[in-house]
Amino acid sequence: MIVKITNFDENVRIPFIDYDVLGLSAEQMNYLNENLSDETSINEDILRIRVYFEEVFPFQSDVAKIKLDDFIAREEIEMNAFLSGFLEDM
Repeated sequence: MIVKITNFDENVRIPFIDYDVLGLSAEQMNYLNENLSDETSINEDILRIRVYFEEVFPFQSDVAKIKLDDFIAREEIEMNAFLSGFLEDM
């Protein structure tokens, strides 16, 4: 499974991050699409997830603004771990 952040915006009323998830089977994509509480959609072989952050946005700190690539990579790894664990319940 490959998780990539494709977009994010912290300057809206409710900040969000968009993720594209690749390398899943059709069964895995459908399971996640139907069972995740976040906004999801499937576009061919890509699962798209939009996560809203009402409290703490991961990229809001001053350090994150300086090392944004590092924070994006960490967030992609964390989402990969979360989805892997979620799929264990499949």
